Amino acid sequence: MTPRERFLAVMEYQPPDRVPNWELGCWGQTIDRWQAEGLKPNTFRWDWFTGEECLGMDEREFVPVNMGMIPGFESKVLEKTDRYETVQHGNGIVTKALIEGTVRGTRASMDQYLRFPIETVADLRAMKKRYDPATPIRYPLYWRSKIPYWQNRKHVLVLGQNACTGFYGVARAWMGTENLSLAFYDQPALCEEMFEFIADFAIEVTQPILDAIVGGASLPREDVVGGAPLPRDATPRGPETARPQASGFDYFNFFEDMACKSGPLCSPACFRRFIMPHYRRVIGHLKSHGVKYCSLDSDGNTEPLIPLYMEMGIDIHWPFERASNMDPIRIRKQFGNGLRIWGAVDKRELTKGKAEIDAALRELAPLIEEGGFIPHLDHTFPPDISWANFNHYWEQKAKLLKGRFGA
Repeated sequence: MTPRERFLAVMEYQPPDRVPNWELGCWGQTIDRWQAEGLKPNTFRWDWFTGEECLGMDEREFVPVNMGMIPGFESKVLEKTDRYETVQHGNGIVTKALIEGTVRGTRASMDQYLRFPIETVADLRAMKKRYDPATPIRYPLYWRSKIPYWQNRKHVLVLGQNACTGFYGVARAWMGTENLSLAFYDQPALCEEMFEFIADFAIEVTQPILDAIVGGASLPREDVVGGAPLPRDATPRGPETARPQASGFDYFNFFEDMACKSGPLCSPACFRRFIMPHYRRVIGHLKSHGVKYCSLDSDGNTEPLIPLYMEMGIDIHWPFERASNMDPIRIRKQFGNGLRIWGAVDKRELTKGKAEIDAALRELAPLIEEGGFIPHLDHTFPPDISWANFNHYWEQKAKLLKGRFGA
């Protein structure tokens, strides 16, 4: 099978030759550790979202439509000492961060967030000027000339960069977690206008490339607008009953990170009121223009929001952070085959011994057999995972992907 055929088979609960081999990447500190423990420098490209050929990963291509602010804010250092620096970043956020321990751009600790670009409706309206959907440089160079290649591809094609947009995630970057939490109650008009604008922008900026890749023809909306997950006992769609595929994108990812270890940062009632209607509009737009699946990426425990994700048309949720009690076996039983799952390999277990690594993979074998599941680490590889443990994990994971773990 080609990487794309393999991906589509797994997503539609059809038998593949094996499950796709994906991972998210490594910390800079991890790269240094592995090289000290025997990995030869320049062995890997380290862009693991698109794939690592020498590790046998499956190829993905992300078409980089820029859905961020253009122009950004001026990036500048506001204060610097021997230990820390205070910086205004291009997204308008001001942070204070430790310098010591930074490796390959990866900091050893979280930044302290001091200021965010939006506090009032006036700030939001000024921000909108940085989000002109018609700005030509939002699209890749010569993207129209690449359409025949994309339409006849053998790999998975993704619209947008991996963390290109979301709703809560964008609003949190504009306002900060605490300020946004208060704004839902203290400034509801600001929130309504903000989420409506995010949806309008996402629809407008993706329209040209969606029209071009499917030849300008929309798919029937009744089959694609949110709210049609597979019933628990339904027979999963096979190739003959799947949504019309045309030659559109294979998926679009929403980046949210809208939960902490104990639960969501936004209540289901708040999500339903402020965010969900606009999600429905964007998902309906994407799927009616040939995007086959929509995925949602959030760390933390999002379980109370999963029914709403499915109701509005999300097909895939990831990375299922195990430290936050995101148990893929339990959640699959609860929500059925309408929810595809990616990730769910507990990174903490890879810091231990071979037996613990094997146990972490063995528990996922039923999902491999069932389908609709692509296992990978539930985040990027941290530096407390040794090179030897990574190699053992990689060998055992290859068996899991072929459905013969422990053979």
